[in-house]
Amino acid sequence: MIEQLKILMTYLKSKYFIRFHSREVLENWQDKKMKNFLKNIVPLSPFYKKYYEGFSYDNWKELPLVDKNRMMEYFDTFNTVGIKKDEAFQIAFQAEKTRDFSPQIHDITIGLSSGTSGNRGIFLASKNERIKWAGTVLAKCLPYSILKEHKIAFFLRANSNLYDTVDKGKIKFHFFDLLDLMDDHIKNLNTYKPSILVAPPSMLSMLAKKIKTGMLKIDPQKVISVAEVLDPLDEKYLSDVFNQKIHQVYQCTEGFLATTCEYGTLHLNEDLLVIQKEYLDKNLGKFIPIISDFSRTSQPIIRYRLNDILTEKKMPCPCGSHFTALEQIEGRCDDLFYFRKKESDTLIPVFPDFIRRVISLSSDEIKQYKVNQVRLDLIEVFLEVSDDRKKNMKKEIEKNLERLCNQFNCLIPKIQYIHKLEEQNGKKLRRVERKFEI
Repeated sequence: MIEQLKILMTYLKSKYFIRFHSREVLENWQDKKMKNFLKNIVPLSPFYKKYYEGFSYDNWKELPLVDKNRMMEYFDTFNTVGIKKDEAFQIAFQAEKTRDFSPQIHDITIGLSSGTSGNRGIFLASKNERIKWAGTVLAKCLPYSILKEHKIAFFLRANSNLYDTVDKGKIKFHFFDLLDLMDDHIKNLNTYKPSILVAPPSMLSMLAKKIKTGMLKIDPQKVISVAEVLDPLDEKYLSDVFNQKIHQVYQCTEGFLATTCEYGTLHLNEDLLVIQKEYLDKNLGKFIPIISDFSRTSQPIIRYRLNDILTEKKMPCPCGSHFTALEQIEGRCDDLFYFRKKESDTLIPVFPDFIRRVISLSSDEIKQYKVNQVRLDLIEVFLEVSDDRKKNMKKEIEKNLERLCNQFNCLIPKIQYIHKLEEQNGKKLRRVERKFEI
């Protein structure tokens, strides 16, 4: 009962009481939060205590950066609760193997990232952090009041005590394991009848196809895409099938970063964290986020450079929020394509969004696609489309790619069409992916 009351208090605070009348007011509030956070938390983390020795917290925006590699290398002294990396990995790997995600170390939940970059990470969450997370997520994601009944169906690669925290009172939560059979998912969903459906877009697309065939009979009030980049192609298809706007949650090992408002615009959760922008192209609004999360204490995330590319929205959102609005999540920095410049050895970076447009502008009949860059001079393309349209579509793709390369004054790579979409086996779907390192 006490836990439910704490979740309710966090929900009310997040939904109704944290309000900012201007961007300046928000940034001043964040500045005070960060200075107080650093003063209280840095002494508890041996890593940060040494790393920031001699630096002033008044200039916290200039503190040295950290990233995933550094966090994992110094994990034992990075966290503030004395958990060792080997012990945490053992718990997390055992949970992955047995599909029993309940074990903890003391009251600390241990989670394992999906490791799409080949470097798996660990996240920690104390009981108090889980309660605050649950109240905040409910405030930002529930379509109606917390006092009404909600039945959440949540599809992910791994469950966690973190997610089970929301299963309180009138909030019913059911975890669906992405590794389970689709027939079992359909049977359980038809019985459960969720009011909120949360899943990666690749799974949402599979469920949408089952709805169209009549096998799946659910009518959720809200559909939320998580874990993977929501491609415009998928977004349109899902919106048509579910007859509603598709919402998004941007969350990763490093934090609860963004959620959509009632207009479907992704806003950074700047009431939980500060996100500084390392611009890749300021004119296009494309940047790498540097996170400082003043809501996490067991595993402090301070001046943490993510490996994602975000695009900020140029026009203000009609909702009136002063939180930064995003046009889209591009994907990982690892998925930037590189083409060789004409008459030079210079490599030109090409954002994933440009590659998506090469495909999407070729036809509005594409059901599924994937583009891999396997060499500087070769890309692979998978297309799911009717055979009678494929020939013309390939010509359009080649024209679009040629146009893009001419725009960047770079050599046009060869296109090799593949006939099978590679198996994901519970991994995140990356529609645009570079298969080699630069």
